[in-house]
Amino acid sequence: MRVGLLKYVGEKREKEFQKMGIFEAEDLIRYYPRAYLDLTERASLRTAYHNDVVLIACSVTRVIPVTYGKRKVIKAFCSQDGMPFTVVWFNQPYVLKQLKVGEYLFYGRVQNKFGQVSLVNPTFEPLDSNYRLKGIVPVYSLKGTLTQKVVRTAVKEALSKVDISSVIPHKIIQKYKLPPLERAFFEVHNPTSLEAKDEASERIALEEYFTLISAFKIIKGGKEEARTRKYTVTPAEVKAFAGRFGFEFTDGQKQAVNDIFENLRSPTKMNRLLQGDVGSGKTAVALCGIFMAVKSGYTSAYLSPTEVLAEQNYAILKKYFPEYRVGMLTGGMTAKEKREMKTALIAGEIDIICGTHAVLQDNVQMPRLAFIVCDEQHRFGVAQRNALAEKGESVDMLVMSATPIPRTLSLIFYGDLDVTTITDKPKARQEVATSIIPESKYGDMLKYVKEQTALGKQAYFVCAKIDDDEEGSIVSVKELYEELQEKLPTVRFGLLHGRMKDKEKAEIVRAFKQKEFDCLVSTTVIEVGVDVPNATIMIIYNAERFGLSQLHQLRGRVGRGAEKSYCFLLMGSESDTAKERLTTLKTHADGFKIAEKDLEMRGGGDFFGTRQSGKMLGDIKNLRYPTQVVFAAKKLSDDAFDMHLDDERLRYAALKKYESLKDVVLN
Repeated sequence: MRVGLLKYVGEKREKEFQKMGIFEAEDLIRYYPRAYLDLTERASLRTAYHNDVVLIACSVTRVIPVTYGKRKVIKAFCSQDGMPFTVVWFNQPYVLKQLKVGEYLFYGRVQNKFGQVSLVNPTFEPLDSNYRLKGIVPVYSLKGTLTQKVVRTAVKEALSKVDISSVIPHKIIQKYKLPPLERAFFEVHNPTSLEAKDEASERIALEEYFTLISAFKIIKGGKEEARTRKYTVTPAEVKAFAGRFGFEFTDGQKQAVNDIFENLRSPTKMNRLLQGDVGSGKTAVALCGIFMAVKSGYTSAYLSPTEVLAEQNYAILKKYFPEYRVGMLTGGMTAKEKREMKTALIAGEIDIICGTHAVLQDNVQMPRLAFIVCDEQHRFGVAQRNALAEKGESVDMLVMSATPIPRTLSLIFYGDLDVTTITDKPKARQEVATSIIPESKYGDMLKYVKEQTALGKQAYFVCAKIDDDEEGSIVSVKELYEELQEKLPTVRFGLLHGRMKDKEKAEIVRAFKQKEFDCLVSTTVIEVGVDVPNATIMIIYNAERFGLSQLHQLRGRVGRGAEKSYCFLLMGSESDTAKERLTTLKTHADGFKIAEKDLEMRGGGDFFGTRQSGKMLGDIKNLRYPTQVVFAAKKLSDDAFDMHLDDERLRYAALKKYESLKDVVLN
């Protein structure tokens, strides 16, 4: 049912809903509140801290449009119990028409700088309308001219029109006494209490995980493809190749190599994930797998997510496979270079091809392709991996990830793969000293960077955003780049961010490696693949805005050489939660333990719905639920398949879920 067919929506509002990705009534009931207001818990700005999110009652005395440089904002002058403060909205011109002089409820983030209190981009509602609202009130993310009242009304109407039925078989629902799914949706949008809302969130999350896990069961069950090629490499030959690295493999690396070797001798093709922390030696294991293929007379492909990483991997392959023909294919190559490489591949003149997404193109043919390594696999969707695998017959696939995901939850993200985890690290790898830097020590930190760069060391400065932040609470990479050049005029800075073309990014990284820059000011594009052993300092701004696993990845960019390395975390929020999370990173070096702790503190909904998974579980991204829901869903799915209850309805829903995930790339 189209959302425009709901009462009180109409054509104009339908277009506004479509801007938020809501086209059907079914989409609307899955547009969960981003927060809930307890109308009995109103805050006072006199006791609120900087960056606190508060619900306040106040008086609006004046509303005007203001221009700051090129930016136009709406500014309101307000007071609460005799205390004056201001409120500003960026890029929301419609506020000028909606907000009048009078009494309001505001819900938003407090800015308290130099004694000046303000709110930035809060949601608001007339106070008189809230006298009729009791208890817990949902707050939705808004765009355009839609108001909270409009969305709440539309959601209630959608709940009465949509057929909400569970795909969990009825026998399983009865066995575990699960509450009705329909009731859960109602409670999430109209909670009678916070406890009821949490229980409803768990029930909806259970449904989503059950469907997802069942989808992977169905897909994986259908992927037991018979092997068509025989590998002739011997254990002694693999052991001799491993000797080329000049160090003894860890127990985890040895087990990983054995897993691959056994897979290649099995009657079905390999589809394996190799995951391990930063510096655990996954690349060496992958090269052993490639050796097994080329030594047996087959072609191998090494897929990388960026040109920078592709070039690094190409150099590594050339180093360790001098007797084989190694080629490279990337989008940044000239048309002639691409044409020549494609011709060589078709002719069977290349043993190992290293490349980016360019390798996935239809006109790239590899007749003897038998083994694929997909590096940093979270940057590729399932469909992209399969597109490469389809260039050969019964191709063996090894995908690798250094993104720490709790071991116990890998079944969600890697349900279609067998998993090998390297838990130990090479002995030569040193830990990076991590510190949380207060604002009072910022100048001292910059002085230290200046001293170290004068001695020939290099540093990263990492920001969460490319452009200026409208709220003024997040440092942007462009703003920081200009600021640092002024504060440290003797230091050479380079700038790197995701909007640059691949060729430009590769050139900047190459220049940094060659010490043409002392420091690189960057967004998280350096999280993957940038390997500069001379870089010994990592500085991360607004560190509380990142997931701990992502912070751990960024920290892993330093400490790659012989010198002692340091990671400095700068906080934009002084909240207890932010301090606790960053202290976890400071005191832990194991990426998997960090991920488990991150999951414990942030909750399943936030962990999966934001930085780790992108759209993978977008249907439940705003819900809060414990991680036990995942295990409960797996138990229910196991029972359903053991009891052969995987009927057509369940299979249809599961496959539909899987189809929606094929092109998802994790953040």
